[in-house]
Order: sequence, then structure tokens, then C-alpha cells
Amino acid sequence: MDNKSDPRVNDWFLMSGPMPTALICLTYVFIVKYLGPKLMENRKPFELRQVLIWYNAFQVAFSTWLFYECMVSGWWNNYSLRCQPVDYSEDPLAMRMARGCWWYYFSKFTEFFDTFFFVLRKKNNHISTLHVIHHGVMPLSVWFGVKFTPGGHSSFFGLLNTFVHIIMYGYYLVAALGPQYQKFIWWKKYLTALQMVQFVAVMVHAFQLLFTDCNYPRAFVWWIGMHAVMFYFLFANFYKQSYKQKSSKKMDDKSMTQRISEGVTICHPGALYQTPEESGDKMIVNGFTSPNDSTMRNRAYVKGSSQ
Repeated sequence: MDNKSDPRVNDWFLMSGPMPTALICLTYVFIVKYLGPKLMENRKPFELRQVLIWYNAFQVAFSTWLFYECMVSGWWNNYSLRCQPVDYSEDPLAMRMARGCWWYYFSKFTEFFDTFFFVLRKKNNHISTLHVIHHGVMPLSVWFGVKFTPGGHSSFFGLLNTFVHIIMYGYYLVAALGPQYQKFIWWKKYLTALQMVQFVAVMVHAFQLLFTDCNYPRAFVWWIGMHAVMFYFLFANFYKQSYKQKSSKKMDDKSMTQRISEGVTICHPGALYQTPEESGDKMIVNGFTSPNDSTMRNRAYVKGSSQ
């Protein structure tokens, strides 16, 4: 593996081979899916408000610095959106980009604490399949990028991702400040939409190289592009479940409330009876309440079986 990797990074921390990173990722999954919830099973959730404020503030600052490094090392004026080979030289800007890529890789481990805090707060419903896959896969995925292509075309992914994380952790920071700040974070669903736009942009940016002549490894075109495809569909499914279905439910609830306010009650066959034996073969035809006549309230017309 070393004979095809970037020799500049071979001696850097965790860059000797993929196994240490893979083991850390597997340990993360074990902790958040089994060990952590088991240890917290009979314990009260931790409050952690101050910890979350400082953690999210750190992530905003860290992501801002990574975005800045990615810009000044290439994307501000030296890199091309159409085709950008990796500069494997000892040039100061090339080395700065390589170091920035390593720090971006390291940032994927700090993001594990997103899930660890969910475990400590017993927010297990937040530890979704999407969440665990996203956090568990990213360190290993980025490791290959740093090992073989630290810079160049694929660093566009890191550029967009750090920008999105500035906004995302800014949202979490405001949320951690307390309920009085909730009015400022009404745009949560747009944050998920922004993440989906990010993956579409990465797909287009990566796969364009399949149709052009560019001195960039085709294997990493597919590696980055397919990761973007996978995460796009995972986030799209999350968006649909979290916002589309909730919106539909709210509309149904609103319709029900309106009908009740107009004096109509929705009845279900057998609803007036405690057991099937009590209802027998009778069926409710309709039921209603009258807002003006209490004598009609909660009545139902019932007819027997046609047999």
C-alpha cells in the first residue's frame, strides 16, 4: 500500500495503515449502539448543557479554521473546479493542503462526541442508522483520501463539508443555549436540505472527471462520488421521514380539529363498545356531536347486521 501512497504522509499519526482507523470506527459503533446505552440503562441522563455549549463552539471554530486552510491552500485562487491534480511536491502550499487534509481527517473523530453526548443524555432515538453510518464511515473514508490524495480535486468535498459544519454546529450551539433561543433556529429542515445540496454538488464535481482528461486517480473519482450518492439517499430518506411525514400528519390533525370544531366526530365501527362481544354484529353508520344541542352530543346511529 505504501508504494502507491503519498510518501509525505506515511509517518504522520494514524497514517501507517487503515487498521487503527477501522478499529476506532468499530469501537465507536460498539459504544454507541451497545455499551453506552447498556451502561446508561439504569442511570439518569446527564444534563451537559454547558459541555454542549463549549463543544459546539469548539466545532464551529475548528470547522472555520479547516475551511480557511482549504481556501488559502488552493481553492481561493489556485485550484480549478474542472480538474485539479494532486500536488505531491514539498511546495509550502501543497504541504499546507496536505496538513489541512490530515486535520480534516482528525476532525471526524472529534465528531464522535455528537453521539457520545446523545448516549449520556439518553437521547437514544437520535442515534439513528443514518447518524451511526455517517459518523462511523467518514474517518475511514477520509483516511484513504489523506493516504493517497491529500489535496487536489477531492479536497472539494472537505471544503463544502467544513462550510456546512460551520452552519450545523452553529445551529447546535444556539439550540444548546436554552429554550429562549429556539425562535432563532426555525430553519432546521433547511439545514438537512443544505446537506443534501452539498452531496449533489460533490457528485457532479467528482463524476465530471469521468468525461474529461484529468491527471487524477479514477479510483478516487468513484470513491468520492459514490460516497456522495450513498449519503444523499440516506439524508433524503431522513428528510422525508422527519419533515414530509410530520407535515402530512399536521395537516391531518388540522383537518380533524376543524371537523370536530364544526360538530362532527369521526367514529370507528365498534368504538362505542368495550369488547367485540358487546358490539355483536352491529355497525356504526355515522356519529356526530352538536355544538348547540347538548341532547345530541356523542350520539351515534347504529344498525344491525344485514343477515
